[in-house]
Amino acid sequence: MLSSAWSAALIGVEAVPVEVETHVRAGLPGYAVVGLPQTTVRESRERVLSAIRSSGLPIPRGTITVSMAPADIRKDGALFDLPLALGMLAAGEEDLARALSETFLAGELALDGRLRSVPGILSIAELAAARGARLIVPAGNLAEARRVAACRSFGADTLAEARGVALGLTAGTEPDYRPPEDQDPGPEPDLSDVGGQAIAKRALEIAAVGGHHVLLTGPPGAGKTMLASRMPGILSPLTEEEALELSRIYSVAGMLSHGAAVEHRPFRAPHHSISRAGLIGGGNPPRPGEISLATHGVLFLDEFAEFSRDVLESLRQPIESGVVHIRRARYSVRFPARVSLVASINPCPCGHFGTDRCLCDPLSVQRYVGRLSGPIRDRMDLTIGVDAVSWDTLNTRDADSASAIVRARVVAARACAA
Repeated sequence: MLSSAWSAALIGVEAVPVEVETHVRAGLPGYAVVGLPQTTVRESRERVLSAIRSSGLPIPRGTITVSMAPADIRKDGALFDLPLALGMLAAGEEDLARALSETFLAGELALDGRLRSVPGILSIAELAAARGARLIVPAGNLAEARRVAACRSFGADTLAEARGVALGLTAGTEPDYRPPEDQDPGPEPDLSDVGGQAIAKRALEIAAVGGHHVLLTGPPGAGKTMLASRMPGILSPLTEEEALELSRIYSVAGMLSHGAAVEHRPFRAPHHSISRAGLIGGGNPPRPGEISLATHGVLFLDEFAEFSRDVLESLRQPIESGVVHIRRARYSVRFPARVSLVASINPCPCGHFGTDRCLCDPLSVQRYVGRLSGPIRDRMDLTIGVDAVSWDTLNTRDADSASAIVRARVVAARACAA
């Protein structure tokens, strides 16, 4: 008895089709998975068998062999639980085997047969739509899958329900998540909250129009972080294509909650102790880093000189090309990295260079400033001095610098340049 089901492996933010073939032959009970399965997939044996038993469904008798093709691509993640289980059941059900021939499956199984949400569904839905196939996912992922309008998506709460959906016996479960009305995120930080700093505000507006990278330099407390955190509010609204690409990245990273698409430009501000892989992406399998999570938004690196030199130098190509390429022995991964980089740095280790409060000797100042290499400084299009302001200036509010007004100017300028 032979059956075939479809799923997908995630390589970067792209989904690659994987055919899950199940063969049951007479012999001693056994279960083997081939096709470069990683630890999570190999461990699925107990989850799949327990879920089938708990669902009251029959396990085919004999030796079960599962092949996941193409065999040279690593298969990782619990999303293969559902295709493994339904593929095993289809080996003994001809109707189910026919139904799965044009169906993509993804979902993690609990021991009692419940389906748990998995990351990367948005990419898999795009793949299913491109192949003209339907998609069955856990009910918790259904709203996310339906972000791809061309994909025929169905949700299920249990393995038994997923089998019924595949056979056409039930329409599946609709997503029941509704955003709580009392959870108001509140107003976005407004640029007019920053007192004074007219030159720095103008520089951020120019950077927002041209997509430039900005280096803010000045003493502690001058408002560098406040300025940077308000830059997303003056960027033009996300286009539909940008929102979909950003949502795909967050989906693969497992950060897309309840299928809610990313609707605002992101602001990411990692700590200076972050690793190279954490900033530009990596790991095994590779996952998007902070620069990819900030795509179409702002990546803010506070205390720029405190980041390790290896981490800073890894930014050279991504901030110029807008893409991160990670090479592995068998494949290459591409992550988007189109960001507006905003960095802040003190003029010296204590931050009070040029005043009687500074106790830094010339050598320590030179060593501190020298932590930024020439190529990194060359990629910072605008270097802006942010000096401390007087108390009276700090308490003034400039209505013309409100984020809504500045954003309107940015949108108009970008429209003229298009």
